[in-house]
Amino acid sequence: MLTLYPEIQPYARHRLAVDDVHELYLEESGNPEGTPVLVVHGGPGGGCEDYHRRFFDAERFRIILLDQRGAGRSTPLAALEGNDTPNLVADIEAVRQFLGVDRWMLFGGSWGSTLSLIYAQSYPERVLGLVLRGIFLCRPRDIHWLYQEGASRVFPDYWQDFQRLIPQEERDDMVAAYHRRLTSNNELEQIQAAKAWSVWEGRCATLQPNPKVVEHFGHPHVAIALARIECHFFMNQGFLQPDQIINNADKLARIPGIIVHGRYDMVCPLDNAFALSAAWPEAELQIIRDAGHSASEPAIVDALIRGVEQIAVKGAPSAG
Repeated sequence: MLTLYPEIQPYARHRLAVDDVHELYLEESGNPEGTPVLVVHGGPGGGCEDYHRRFFDAERFRIILLDQRGAGRSTPLAALEGNDTPNLVADIEAVRQFLGVDRWMLFGGSWGSTLSLIYAQSYPERVLGLVLRGIFLCRPRDIHWLYQEGASRVFPDYWQDFQRLIPQEERDDMVAAYHRRLTSNNELEQIQAAKAWSVWEGRCATLQPNPKVVEHFGHPHVAIALARIECHFFMNQGFLQPDQIINNADKLARIPGIIVHGRYDMVCPLDNAFALSAAWPEAELQIIRDAGHSASEPAIVDALIRGVEQIAVKGAPSAG
């Protein structure tokens, strides 16, 4: 089983202002002359982590990490103004132009798979290939599964903690109830809601309980951005049209893809990946039998590293 490559440090860090409010953090590591690959993180609002560099051979890839609006090291933290899907897609294209990249591979998981797919459908000529994990189509039923009923029946003990902040009379719409608290003027109420929201997701993310994952999700810096931005997006159905990704799957027809999805993914159930695979037959679906949602699970790591190699080979002959 393949494991992560050794730790590396960026050779360049950049700040890119994309409007009057938002300034993005991006970094480059690996080989400046290598195949460009953009890591598209989850959430929305999750931010990149150092270990994301380690899915790629540093001698062969130009590894680009980008913190999306309001996330990670981008500023202002957890800002909702101008934070929507069309702007995030435009930001990715602005980063490509800023870095002088002609075509690149996209590597995204969870919400990162959503955004990668929408970018690829918008700019198919710029995409060498897609390596995607934990597919999230951002349909109303996918949001309902995690934040209203579905995962709640698998993890009733964790769900009880998630519900605790919300009075009984508001529990018929948990996303709306949390949105009120995450956008309130009371900073203590905001951070309490953010930690509860984020820890719920972290607890559901792995097949085996992983305290390190939960601790990361519960960190105040991570939690406030993740919870506020996710809830903002989900209140607005991801700023997407109904079934937008599936309905535009024909635009992916010439793009090679690898779809990696844990069979026991409780954040984004497997039917997301199954629907995408049916609509995008050029992509190879790999169902990982002993994994949940997290990119850090050993079998997921193995499949993703192999997927990167497969797409690098498929994309190389047509690279610009």
